[in-house]
Amino acid sequence: MNQALFNGAPATADDLRALALVNYGHFTTLQVRDRSARGVDLHLRRLQDASRELFGSELDRERVRADMRQALQSADAADCTLRVTVFARAFDPAAIDACQPDLLVTTAAAAAPAAGAMRVKTFGYQRAAPHIKHVGTFPLFQHQRMAMQVGFDDALFVDAATRVSEGSVWNLGFWDGQGVIWPQAPALRGTCEQLLQAGLDSLGVRQATREVDRAGIAGFRGAFACNSRGARLIGGVDDVVFPAAPDLADLLQQALDTQPPQRL
Repeated sequence: MNQALFNGAPATADDLRALALVNYGHFTTLQVRDRSARGVDLHLRRLQDASRELFGSELDRERVRADMRQALQSADAADCTLRVTVFARAFDPAAIDACQPDLLVTTAAAAAPAAGAMRVKTFGYQRAAPHIKHVGTFPLFQHQRMAMQVGFDDALFVDAATRVSEGSVWNLGFWDGQGVIWPQAPALRGTCEQLLQAGLDSLGVRQATREVDRAGIAGFRGAFACNSRGARLIGGVDDVVFPAAPDLADLLQQALDTQPPQRL
């Protein structure tokens, strides 16, 4: 199941040396089922936009799709977690010239949201270049571990103005009893977030995007996290506890189900 292809061929240590030594690149992660995934077009656009910004180069969508299909074939897997990482062996941090990106496509076991609602702890932190899903993940996992060390499941970030932004590796929405409020602050706009927004819109569910500060969390009736694994309820933030909300969980799944999987 675990496979790593570099530019369409089995990856070697030499192929990965630049990625290991130079922390510069970006990625996206998909949950593949029956060789399809929700929001493939969103993932491809994310990769293209970030490649243009980080490397000054255009990334060929068909090249990415071909490498993803090759990875599934090599892994002999119709269902898996698939990650596409874009970096460049030719990257020189002292130069500003455009460079051709390399593609690392890896497969691992399929994953789904953990069962049950999670409790999260807020931390004052904002990712560098938060609009990019870049490979600088050290502080994300560090904050997650710090949250776990004091009895929580994960970390939720607030910026210098105490505005809620995003979780360690997930976006979030709040439920006010009638609709979903998406917090407005610098953050990565996730693919699952966008799929949920489209699905909720098709179901006629009211949505709004506005700033939510840490003190305002207590005014909501529920919250949820979302990433490539899907949506998961948040049962509490710091000392704020939300009531059980099975209807909200059902609504989120209905919203996702309105977005059909796309073939790779």
